[in-house]
Amino acid sequence: MSVEKKFVAEGITKALVDEYLAEELERAGYGGMIMNRTPMGTQITVYAEKPGMVIGKGGKLIRKITRDLDRKFHLDNPQIDVQDVGRGDLNGRVVANRLASSLERGWYFRKAGQSMMRRVMDAGALGCEIVISGKLTGPRSRTEKFISGYIKHSGKPAIDLVDKGYSVAVKKLGVIGCQVRIIPPDVRLPDDFQIEQPKAPAPEAEKKIVTPAPAPQPAPAVETKSDLDQLLESEPAAPDTKEE
Repeated sequence: MSVEKKFVAEGITKALVDEYLAEELERAGYGGMIMNRTPMGTQITVYAEKPGMVIGKGGKLIRKITRDLDRKFHLDNPQIDVQDVGRGDLNGRVVANRLASSLERGWYFRKAGQSMMRRVMDAGALGCEIVISGKLTGPRSRTEKFISGYIKHSGKPAIDLVDKGYSVAVKKLGVIGCQVRIIPPDVRLPDDFQIEQPKAPAPEAEKKIVTPAPAPQPAPAVETKSDLDQLLESEPAAPDTKEE
């Protein structure tokens, strides 16, 4: 098998496993799964609102799911780990299932869409988009969209940062598709920026005034006397003669 065919086959298997788990764990609040290949086998992490219902009484349900994954999808030593989904209002899969269940119980589509979007935004999401498509009010199909906050529609952020969920509501007139896209509150978008306020200048330290030391004054120059002056000073003064 070529490398391209191998990757395509793995993608198809992953999609089939996800569809199977969504059908089996619908009542447990299935919130998605992550499948990784390890040297010990295939590690599958299942997220659900009610992990106890996934495990079942005495582990009966999780053993059945493990056996089905081995027989139907031929996974190598499947190992299932069940995790709590956390805040269900921020998981696209859980919100889509709730919306579909509300429509099946007879809620008006606008009331159901606005109610779910308000719950998602109150949970702290940066943005939410709900698309309901199908026979909503009559024999003709139509699409209704509810948007709040900020949503990425294209590029790498739309693939990596946006949590998506899809579910189907079965009614008498036909099926209604419910698609939910949520940006969680802890996501840092690449185009998000903040302007920092300029920092206040630090108070300048008091400058110490240093008085310069007085310059040394030069010693007075000694007058040099000539030889004649020295001779005159050395001669004794003549005595004064009194006239008689």
